[in-house]
Amino acid sequence: MMPSPPEVEIVDFSKRFGAVQALDAVSVRFTAGRMHALLGENGAGKSTLVKCLMGYYQADAGHILVDRQRRAIAHPYDAHALGLGMVYQHFTLVPQMSVAENFVLGRERLPAVLDWAAEHAALREFMARMPFRLELRRLVATLAAGEKQKLEILKQLYLGRQFLVLDEPTSVLTPGEADEVLGEMRRLADAGELTVILITHKLREVMEFAQDVTILRGGKVVARIDVADASEQRLAAMMFGQSHNTAKPELASRAGLSANYLEIEHLHALGDRGTAAVAGASLAVRSGEIVGIAGVSGNGQKELVEVLAGQREAESGNLRVAGRTFNGTRRELEQYGVSLLTEEPLANAAVRPMSVMENLSLRQFDQPPLARGRFVLDRRAMRPFAEDLIRRYGIRTASLFARLDTLSGGNIQRTVLARELSRDVRLLIMHNPCVGLDAAAVAEIRGQIMRARERGAAILLISEDLDEILDLSDRVLVMAAGRISHETDRASADRYEIGRHMAQGRLSA
Repeated sequence: MMPSPPEVEIVDFSKRFGAVQALDAVSVRFTAGRMHALLGENGAGKSTLVKCLMGYYQADAGHILVDRQRRAIAHPYDAHALGLGMVYQHFTLVPQMSVAENFVLGRERLPAVLDWAAEHAALREFMARMPFRLELRRLVATLAAGEKQKLEILKQLYLGRQFLVLDEPTSVLTPGEADEVLGEMRRLADAGELTVILITHKLREVMEFAQDVTILRGGKVVARIDVADASEQRLAAMMFGQSHNTAKPELASRAGLSANYLEIEHLHALGDRGTAAVAGASLAVRSGEIVGIAGVSGNGQKELVEVLAGQREAESGNLRVAGRTFNGTRRELEQYGVSLLTEEPLANAAVRPMSVMENLSLRQFDQPPLARGRFVLDRRAMRPFAEDLIRRYGIRTASLFARLDTLSGGNIQRTVLARELSRDVRLLIMHNPCVGLDAAAVAEIRGQIMRARERGAAILLISEDLDEILDLSDRVLVMAAGRISHETDRASADRYEIGRHMAQGRLSA
């Protein structure tokens, strides 16, 4: 029999970073054997709270009770010793090690020489008692995303952690995998074997799997509620202090759509390792239409966007924009009104050390009114240009001259989006535009996408968030193993059918 999971209570936690009060007298009790959702927009204090709990930060004030006894957690080792663990949004596994080696690597102390026969026997015995099973000798690099997430959870259970913080655990999973993982976590909680803290922006998951909800806003607890008494609309309203629109936009009228503006035929492109990444992908997007591409990361989406952006050479195939051959040059991007929001904009769509004002000007720095004669940059014209975009797109920055990398993720996304939409946009290509953002920022960015469609732009939306694809797209495609493997209209889309194609394609890649 496993011991009961600990009951954890945070009492009057406060934490300040410079002028920012990240936590302000926050008190939360996590009842043992329950699945507890922790909600809040970006900057609400969720990450700071759990990092203080796990010993990565030290609270300026307040204390922690574990099983009603006051405990000092000055280091993650202290949290681990109390049975507290965390599964992070991004995998912390070693890809070139086996499943068994990743289990053993997590232990705090290891002998100089390992008896692998004994280790494998012990791990097989452990695995027989677990909700998920994995082949111990497989390399982690060969595991699918859902299997990696299961390994992260199993590793915490193997290390004796019975209080688990799950940070956006389903962000890279198919719907079926997400339901399986969260369903097993809820089953272990119901069995009294685990306490689970779920940090997620997917309110559907909260309603389906959580039992208790704590909502943070501005570093304070603003609500504690039983899920049985909640709805998605009520949770959103409490998170943002106002009514939050969760309605899906109207579908584009197929009869009113014009001819294809973007056409991709039998496109092939290599990945960074010289192996096939895009393997014969074909699709088309009409003006005034949003086409969404769903898929698990690593199935050619990134390389497809890079080909369209002129950042990667195609091996073969045809690309046409407005009926003409397209090579992704800067001149063509301007000529055909092509704007892009790539994945991880700080790495691939902006200049980290440059100011907000300079990043907003990157698309048009050599054109009037920002340049005189296309050769002389007019910095005096840049200021009102940037101020107008900051106001229109709600970019929160301390100054026009602040480095872009000092902004939050949501405001970096807004900055790049404002720059890309500040000209005549006829084709908008977006890759994971809302990843890691809170619901308020997501709503703002999705609103901008819909307004671009209403102005007649053709939009290609590539996202690992299936909810986002289903909420915004007029047509839904699945990209798996570098090709388009499934297509459906949104009106007849079935998330589990889409998830099946995502998983099948990935496994056969």
